[in-house]
Amino acid sequence: MKEYKMRRGEHLEDRMPDLKASIEDYFGPVTGTDEFNGHELYVVEEPDNPVFERIIAGAASYSGKKDKLAVDFQERPAEDVIAEGNADAAADAVSKKNEFLLKATGRDAKARRDSLKRTVEDKADTPDNV
Repeated sequence: MKEYKMRRGEHLEDRMPDLKASIEDYFGPVTGTDEFNGHELYVVEEPDNPVFERIIAGAASYSGKKDKLAVDFQERPAEDVIAEGNADAAADAVSKKNEFLLKATGRDAKARRDSLKRTVEDKADTPDNV
């Protein structure tokens, strides 16, 4: 599960007022919910794109902080997708993921990677014995 921050000064609720509807528009019907670290997230059990096996997405709310977008894209093995003749679906899957994350966070793929790198570097700089 990855959590994505919004752009400075922006909030997930402002960018996607109806998160469930947005998830359905991009990936298919929401079939239920799942809990992750105390957050109730939407589940798409049978995504429209055959590359995806299952998608879990929703708002991760933290006291005193802005909401983050929590997402877990579970993908099928590439060999299986290609064997079924769905190789073209792979490019569409990448495009859908990037479009959804850009709309939700206001950050493109490069900005999201840089942000995740900084988060990892910050954790690496923290001493374990504090």
